Amino acid sequence: MEKNFLLILFYSVSGSVKNLAHAIADGAEEQNLNIKLRTVPKIPTQDDKSGSNIPDSGEIYCTKDDLINCKGLAIGSPTRFGSMAAPLKYFIDSTGDLWATNALEDKPGIAFTSSSSMHGGQEVTLFNLHTFMLHHGMIISGVPYSFDELNQTKSGGTPYGPSHVENFNSSNELSRDEYHIAKKSGERIAKLINKINA
Repeated sequence: MEKNFLLILFYSVSGSVKNLAHAIADGAEEQNLNIKLRTVPKIPTQDDKSGSNIPDSGEIYCTKDDLINCKGLAIGSPTRFGSMAAPLKYFIDSTGDLWATNALEDKPGIAFTSSSSMHGGQEVTLFNLHTFMLHHGMIISGVPYSFDELNQTKSGGTPYGPSHVENFNSSNELSRDEYHIAKKSGERIAKLINKINA
């Protein structure tokens, strides 16, 4: 039988969301919880003549078995006009069979995102991800104000989930506050998973 693990499912283009995913993983691993980092493929376009969009390296693509067997889910996407990116939405829209069997019910979850500008739709994107989790009967965990960095951040980080703002520096590197908010969120969801599955 597979050990308890946190599934960190994300889609990333510039690397910002991937960096948040790895910061969450850092926190969860400090709580001795196994993690699985997974992504989703790009959606092929009419211009894609390659015939395959499977990369040579990088994170593994998520399967429905990953979702079924995880004990908790961290899900992240770049902000696209206040919504999640299409490739992640495409994957999420395929989980109706899991919804029908309550496969994700009572599992804790967190959402995370990144945008290129301040006030770029991060909170709406996080709510979109929360909506997916609510429909599956999951338990949503946010970012509490006991995280000092949430009161100090000048860039990303919201009570609705960890985030990153590229802003004017066009950098996918997380600020110190962004990293610690994401890492502490990983620690927090790992503690919840461990308590629920004790």
